[in-house]
Amino acid sequence: MAVAVQRSFDDLGTPLHEVTFCVVDIETTGGAAADGGITEVGAVRLRGGENLGTFQTLVNPGRSIPTGITVLTGITESMIAPAPRIEPVLAAFAEFLGDAVVVGHNVRYDLGFLNAAFERAGYPRLANRSIDTCALARRLVRDEVPDCKLGTLAARFRLPNQPSHRALDDALATGDLLHLLLERAGSLGVTGLDDLLALPTMSGHAQASKLKLTVGLPRSPGVYRFRDRSGRVLYVGKATDLRARVRSYFSSDSRRKIGQLLRETTAIDHEVCTSPLEAAVREVRLIHELQPRFNRQAKTWNRYAYLKLTLNEPFPRLSVVRTAKADGALYLGPLTSAGFARQVAEAIESTVALRRCTTRLSRAGGGRESPCTAAQLGVATCPCAGAVSPAAYATIVDHTIRGLTTDPGVLLDPLRDRMHLLAADERYEEAADVRNRAAALARALRRQRRFDTIRRSGRVVLRLPDRGEVELEHGRLVAARAPLPDPAGREGATIQTALALAPVPVPASASDPRHGRTGLAVAVPLPDTVEARPTSLLDPIPRDLADELSCIASWLDQHAHDLEIVHSDDGLTSALPLIESFEPAPGAFIRRR
Repeated sequence: MAVAVQRSFDDLGTPLHEVTFCVVDIETTGGAAADGGITEVGAVRLRGGENLGTFQTLVNPGRSIPTGITVLTGITESMIAPAPRIEPVLAAFAEFLGDAVVVGHNVRYDLGFLNAAFERAGYPRLANRSIDTCALARRLVRDEVPDCKLGTLAARFRLPNQPSHRALDDALATGDLLHLLLERAGSLGVTGLDDLLALPTMSGHAQASKLKLTVGLPRSPGVYRFRDRSGRVLYVGKATDLRARVRSYFSSDSRRKIGQLLRETTAIDHEVCTSPLEAAVREVRLIHELQPRFNRQAKTWNRYAYLKLTLNEPFPRLSVVRTAKADGALYLGPLTSAGFARQVAEAIESTVALRRCTTRLSRAGGGRESPCTAAQLGVATCPCAGAVSPAAYATIVDHTIRGLTTDPGVLLDPLRDRMHLLAADERYEEAADVRNRAAALARALRRQRRFDTIRRSGRVVLRLPDRGEVELEHGRLVAARAPLPDPAGREGATIQTALALAPVPVPASASDPRHGRTGLAVAVPLPDTVEARPTSLLDPIPRDLADELSCIASWLDQHAHDLEIVHSDDGLTSALPLIESFEPAPGAFIRRR
């Protein structure tokens, strides 16, 4: 038996004139698909408006036909008595169907009976994609007809074939209706199979008339921009398939802001990229440059904050700052918000007794008459009253630096022990607070390590088999190369085409000559002491680079098992110990007394 198979995702963009449709109709004894019997099967294969063949046979359902069904269809007991049983009919029908797209009027009814019959016969269910002409008619011509019954549509539009409640007649009429609906769908920019499959939900959208703006979009990775009547960019997005993603705004995307976005949109333009990674990076850069009104993600980079250990003063402390300077301090970040940075600071300060007061101190430590409140409570070492020597305090600072750079366990282990102790005492709310602080610190340290590893690697060239190469310079994507088939036909050979990413102007607030950054080309010179001290200690990560580094890091994680390192100045690995995660398990809750 030939069983129809579902076509691959690549076939979704097939132009409609190249798609083979198989229009199907069945007649039954009534009832449900699980126990009803099929009495007739009719089908017609169509492609490019041409009839490729028909299939029609009566079927002996092995049961009597109700009188009402006979009156409706004209199929009698004497007609089905010599007809074959359903098993040989299914084998012949599956061969006729092949990998064509199934079409029917209320196609779920027909497929329900057919799949139930396939299962009873021990065959797999049909995996072909399907189109419902009834759903299409509701979207495209509902205002022109009193209802969307097949007989009503055939009569109103004077289709060449008229339905008669016989399988082949109804299939031929449904095929005529399909051709009419395809012509109507063309005005909405429907050119491929993927467009047609999504049309029933799209064309009912309030802004369906703007679907024509998507006509020129390719089915390839890239970035897209929604513009208003003045040409201003309203929204920037990325896509693996530009056409499918943009058209989805007219169907499945129900976010409140999307309605307003589509109402204001008068044009949609795009840029084709060589890979989803390039599209993701290009999206980040465009959002940073244009600050589109409807974008939220990647637009808050200028509010990122750093957690700073002030190594440039006699008695260092932690502080949350908006900008990082080349002042020799240790910067953790940029972190996503000042609030998150303060939570990380609380986690560190609950483990090591760094000073918390902001009194200006001399190198001897004096500066006020009495210890600050934190020191009086015993949670901080207070050099402000001369209670600790610079050498003793330096030991605390070195311990903190070690925890933030090479050995996170010195900060996280005490938090874990404290959390378990509180839980054992059934102080669950306090244990949850400690866990949350530990999770925030662990998350910040993992993010910092990933970013530092990528930046420290210098120039890196990575290859994905059959998907091209990318080139990084200290964490910034500088080129992407797409593979092309070798015209000489040599097996395994490819032609690489280099695509330099278009420069994005660096915002004035982010420009800083000490980073060596001019437009796209970013060369962050690493200090000679990089092996001894992490880059974050001497070379803070610019805020505008953090989102791009996140894209690169996520892409590396996603393709870690497939990537080939063609070149790397300093590798992409780290010998540092793993950082424990304190994130609560899904569904976890805090027990209360």
